[in-house]
Amino acid sequence: MDLVAACRAFVSVGERGSFTVGAAAAGMSQPVASRRVAALERRLGEQLFERTSRRAVLTPFGRELLPPARRLVQAAEVLEQDAVSARRKPWRLAVPDTCSTRDLARLVAEAKEHGIVLDLRVVGTPARRAELVHTEQVRAALLAVAPDEATWSVPLGLAGARDPGVRRLYVETLRVGRAGRASADRPRRIWIQPEDDVPHIRDPLTRLRDAVGLAPAQLVVAADLTTAAAEALSSDDVLLCSPAQATGLGLHWRPVGEITPVRGFALSAAATGDPRRIRERLGEAVARCLGAAPDPAPSPAGGAPA
Repeated sequence: MDLVAACRAFVSVGERGSFTVGAAAAGMSQPVASRRVAALERRLGEQLFERTSRRAVLTPFGRELLPPARRLVQAAEVLEQDAVSARRKPWRLAVPDTCSTRDLARLVAEAKEHGIVLDLRVVGTPARRAELVHTEQVRAALLAVAPDEATWSVPLGLAGARDPGVRRLYVETLRVGRAGRASADRPRRIWIQPEDDVPHIRDPLTRLRDAVGLAPAQLVVAADLTTAAAEALSSDDVLLCSPAQATGLGLHWRPVGEITPVRGFALSAAATGDPRRIRERLGEAVARCLGAAPDPAPSPAGGAPA
């Protein structure tokens, strides 16, 4: 028996003194109201109405039970209203600035189809996103994590303005004295954008730099993505980035020859949020934003590996 539905029928009939009028006020038919009241009487073990009158007359037991039944119905209505408000409450979500405006717009649009309102905050550094979710300035954030902890994984490689003519780009080829470097006066550099200035990406690259004999200045952490991309576009330097970013910037992307850097992401919620709904319903859309899923849109010829 649905206790709330039965109490709703009981209260509506009891307040109006008629099964016909009470049922109509409660939005149900008179037979349904009668069945629900009868089921409630069996549940409670006493009659709520006198059945000998044409009107629905409350018994003494019914008069005593009417106020608590009314409170139960009112509490259920408040709960339903709160549930609607909670579903409509915007999810303030912190996302990395590596996501394109197009993909973020598609994410917001798809969320609407699932009844989820997203309020996106584009935040350029992993540390800042972690701070926002910790201080509950956002309900959730896409945090940078190691690959073995990641829900979404994005392969990283090196991208430059010129086609390197090889399938993989080895960091050792950037060493001073190796063929193909831009100039004897300024060795080629690898630019790391702020999103990848995290230990599980930066530290292996630093060890590789030292192992193959690059100068310390050949591995640079940029102040922002625009600066790093501009250096790659205007020189023989290369940018550590995802294939999707390289396509968007018009750069030629290649995997790193010696190692396989990966950008990992996990959805973390503040104490007041539960991220499962976003993960379950918007997982593919989030993957597109991060570059973790293939995009059906055609890519420029220079964006894909040879």
